[in-house]
Amino acid sequence: MATDHIRYDVLARDALRGVLRRVLADAAEHGLPGEHHFYITFLSTAEGVKLSPRLLAQYPEEMTIILQHQFWDLVVTEDRFEVGLSFGGIPERLTVPFAAVTRFLDPSAPFDLQFDASDAVAEEPPAKLPAAAPAASLPAPPAATEVMEEPAKPGEGAEVVRLDRFRKK
Repeated sequence: MATDHIRYDVLARDALRGVLRRVLADAAEHGLPGEHHFYITFLSTAEGVKLSPRLLAQYPEEMTIILQHQFWDLVVTEDRFEVGLSFGGIPERLTVPFAAVTRFLDPSAPFDLQFDASDAVAEEPPAKLPAAAPAASLPAPPAATEVMEEPAKPGEGAEVVRLDRFRKK
């Protein structure tokens, strides 16, 4: 088998992270349109992720946040986003590099992106974390596979589009 010197896998991953960046930048500028809302899962100990010790104790490996009704000050840069959310009635500011994101889901579309966790380099968690105060428990997003792009027709499920489908055989 020939060696891929171009690294199409890296180019495709970066392009899909660009979709995430663009969608969040539009939401930061104009708000969420219609019924759109986002589940964003990320590695909580990845390089550049900033969480309070309380949240890190509650979510030591992975965390899913929901951007729907109650979030504020969404700021999107080239390599990360920052957002204000409330957990257990306590306001928190999160910073998440796009490289730490493992999943982005908009169930209203439906649209689902999944990224390999090995793309984000996780740091060792602190040796001892302070006791955690109760935090809001976020529901896990519904199970889905790779990329869902076409909206479901009434009475039908959504079509799952796999990247392998477009590769030359």
